[in-house]
This record gives sequence, structure tokens and C-alpha cells, in this order.
Amino acid sequence: MKTRLKAIQILTACTALWALSFPVMKSLALAQHSLLPEAGSLFFTSLGVMYRFGIAGLVMVVFFARRLKSITRLELEQGTVLAGFGMAGIWFQMDGLSYTAASTSAFLTQGYCVFIPVWMALTHRRLPSLKIFLSIALVVTGVAVLARIDYHSFKLGRGETETIIASLMFTGQIFGLEKPRYAANRPENFSTVMFLGMALLCLPLVLTSMPRAAACWQAYASGPAAGFLALLVVFCTLLAYTFMNRWQRHVTATEAGLIYCLEPVITSVLALFLPALFSRWAGVDYANETMSVRLLIGGGLVTAANLLVQTRWLEKR
Repeated sequence: MKTRLKAIQILTACTALWALSFPVMKSLALAQHSLLPEAGSLFFTSLGVMYRFGIAGLVMVVFFARRLKSITRLELEQGTVLAGFGMAGIWFQMDGLSYTAASTSAFLTQGYCVFIPVWMALTHRRLPSLKIFLSIALVVTGVAVLARIDYHSFKLGRGETETIIASLMFTGQIFGLEKPRYAANRPENFSTVMFLGMALLCLPLVLTSMPRAAACWQAYASGPAAGFLALLVVFCTLLAYTFMNRWQRHVTATEAGLIYCLEPVITSVLALFLPALFSRWAGVDYANETMSVRLLIGGGLVTAANLLVQTRWLEKR
């Protein structure tokens, strides 16, 4: 029980670090646009993911070189599986954003909190518990409020379809950490493979979208741009992913999916004050968001769902 509670706390901290990445990436994109105005968002995103995970992978190689010498086939396999699902999810999410509203994308990305228990119910041939059903309902409603979903104008086009596919890929990534055949794998080893694999998968996107070869370093040719990349590498990648890979095995996939749904709530809170700080540092125009009833209601529902998962209420004795 103590291990499970610690895992929940650590995964919540990981979710907060991922939430930090949103204002950081937004500030980085604004800074890069002034450095390289002729480049498109596809290039900046692909290059950023390649640098972010590539640098993180190289850091892991340096710190865990001795353990990596004894890496096993299953660790290579798990790292490759996680890299494939992770990169596919990011790619579909990124491309889908070009064809749908950001609020719609935010809502549909959280679909894994529904996909996971549905898959578990199908594979185990039993329905999720009443507590899980209630938690899912709270999360779906809360994220819909946060994302300002208008059900009257909602339609399932290319952007919506790709975002649902992205959520399915993230679901596969969550299950890739829970699979029993990988139980003995060392997190530092398969995490290194995952980081390097995602960087390599980004390389073709960078090569096909770059305006010129020099753009790969010009995009980070300023102190603020390099600083934002450092924040993404250290906090949002190295710390967040390695701790997730280490501790998610101590909770169920359903619980993990619900915990990760805290991300839009924490992002909304950080957006209340971080944009102004980043704007002064990088010299960009990025305004703070304001506290609203939408944030209080939506965030409260998602938080209530996660608190419910952590209690023994509605569980069979």
C-alpha cells in the first residue's frame, strides 16, 4: 500500500512536469519564430522533439554506460515499443492540431482514460468497477469544461480522427510499461532506448521539413531558446519519463491514465503566471491566462476523479 501511494505521488509529480512543457514549448515557438521566420511549425516541432529526446538519451548513456553494457533483449524490445508508440502519438497529435481547434485536441487526447478501462474490460471479460466508471465520467466532464468543447459544432474530421489515433498510441505506451513480460526490465536501460529511438524516428521529419541545413542550429541560436530546450530536456524528459518508467508498474494502467489527466488542470494553473515570466526573459509576447469559473469547475472535477481513484470507496471488501 505504501509503495502504491508513493507511486501515485511520483506519477502526479511527473504529470506536473509534463504540464510545464506546454508553456515552455509555447514560449520556445515564439522565440524561434523571430530567429527563423521562414521555417514552419512542423520543422520546429520535429527538431525540438529530436533534440529533446536525443540529448536526454545521450545523457542516459553517459550516466548508465556500465549498466547498458548488459542490456537485455527484452529491455531493447520494450524501449523500442515505447519509442514507437510515443513518437506515433506525438506525430498524430501534432498533425491533427493543424486541422482542429486546440481545445478539441486537448479533450480528445485525454481519451486514454476511457480506452484503457475499455481494453481491460475486453481482455479480462469483465466490466470496470463502479468507482472507475464514476472517475472516468468526472474526468471526461472536467476536461470537456477545461477545453471549452462545443458539442453543437463538434465534428469528426481529419484533425479529430488523428487526435483520437494519437490518444490510442499513448494508450499503447501506457500498456507498454505494464506488460508482465517486461517486469524484470531495468528502467534506465529501456528508457535510454526509448529516448534515442524517438530521436531517430524524428530525423526523417526534420530532413523533409527544414528550410536549409543551417536552420537546425539557427533555431536555437539564442540564450532563451537554448534555455527553454534545457528545461524540456532536464525536467520534462529526463526526470518525468525516467520516474514514470520506474514507478508506473506499481499502479494499474487505468489508475495511471486517470492520474495523467491532471495534465490540462496543472497546465491551466501554470498558465496563470509563467507566460509573463517567460516573456520578459525571451522578449516575446505571451500573456498570462486568467482565473475563471471554467478552470475551477473543470479542474475540480478532474482532481475529484483522481482523489476517488486513490481511496477505497466503492471497492469490494
